[in-house]
Amino acid sequence: MKESAIESYLIKCVKKAGGQTRKVSWIGRRGAPDRLVFLLGILTWVELKTKGGEISRQQLDEIQLLRMYGQRVWLLWSRADVDLFIKAMQELAGVRHAH
Repeated sequence: MKESAIESYLIKCVKKAGGQTRKVSWIGRRGAPDRLVFLLGILTWVELKTKGGEISRQQLDEIQLLRMYGQRVWLLWSRADVDLFIKAMQELAGVRHAH
């Protein structure tokens, strides 16, 4: 599966859950996470990769820096990871799930 397909799925799932996403790029720097997600009052950075994809040194450095400043950063490698991400955000926000 292409990274763009995972990204499209993330956008769809976030929107369905009542959130929004923004594409991210740093001016004059490399390694920005792919998306900034606004969901259920929670702001989260998301880096998307495909199975077998590699994270660059710049991306790792940016993730470490963001986390050092208290930011949430998720690495998502598949549609299943997107599903887990949405569920985790809902649990963090205290959203109850219908059984």
